[in-house]
Amino acid sequence: MRVVSVMLALAAHAGMSSTPSDRLQSCPRTPNCVSTQAEPAEQRMDPIPYDGKRQKALAQLLEILASEPRVTVEKTDERYIHAVFTSALFRFKDDVEFLFDSERQLIHFRSASRVGRSDMGVNRKRMMRLASRFSEAQAEVSSP
Repeated sequence: MRVVSVMLALAAHAGMSSTPSDRLQSCPRTPNCVSTQAEPAEQRMDPIPYDGKRQKALAQLLEILASEPRVTVEKTDERYIHAVFTSALFRFKDDVEFLFDSERQLIHFRSASRVGRSDMGVNRKRMMRLASRFSEAQAEVSSP
């Protein structure tokens, strides 16, 4: 629990952001982006469901991000997270955004490479891994 408190404090200190509207930035027409709000089916992924309070889900997600290699949380507020993932070999940067929809208890996201055209599926695989880790964390909290 202490780790979560520390992470929330660090993330808040890293920079408060004005939350975007209920939509994340659109994906470019290149295949190196995935989003829960993308129009083309090949770029679309399902949002991540969560149970309980948004603040707790946000803390869980921040804890997961903190355990990932080469990740910097750039901005966060009560319903938005912007993180930057840096690749090990070439140091490419990918922007990953999360937007919490409290009404439907969903986390929308967008993961996009800053440069290039193809990412060889890296963004999709990353988001599948993060969604899986989040679901596991949610199940651990809700199990007796």
